[in-house]
Amino acid sequence: MKLAIVYTSITGNTKELATILGELIKGYDLDVQLFTIEEFPLWQLSHFDAVVVGTYTWGNGEIPGEMLPLYRAFENQDTHSIVTGVFGTGDQFYPHYCGAVDKFRDMLYVQSELAVTLKVELTPQLQDLKRCRKFAELLMWRLRQNCPSGMNKIS
Repeated sequence: MKLAIVYTSITGNTKELATILGELIKGYDLDVQLFTIEEFPLWQLSHFDAVVVGTYTWGNGEIPGEMLPLYRAFENQDTHSIVTGVFGTGDQFYPHYCGAVDKFRDMLYVQSELAVTLKVELTPQLQDLKRCRKFAELLMWRLRQNCPSGMNKIS
């Protein structure tokens, strides 16, 4: 099973969260590949069993410009069987806290097998680790549901 974590980060907070989630998901013995959005081959999107999207929010709750090609790829390619998750970091001071996460969530719900979302205030803290573990668990649960024969060995 192949899983991609595709993220963008401007302050390093989302990158840190992507790294934490990547390590937790690797614990399930999957082929986990971590990509910045600039590194991710959009044309290979459908070659992954699962894709996890990580983003910060720009401006007034907007998706950052560099993430729009990935957003459109999910809309334009056949991704309905891909298990997905979305996470992001943000500041609750703003009225549209992690608005980019919400926009990806709504689109992924329609275009994929959305399993889980996660919002973290600014930089990941020790108390966020429990939520990160739950994110990984729920993602793996959905993968098992979608591909039971290949996932029975995961503990």
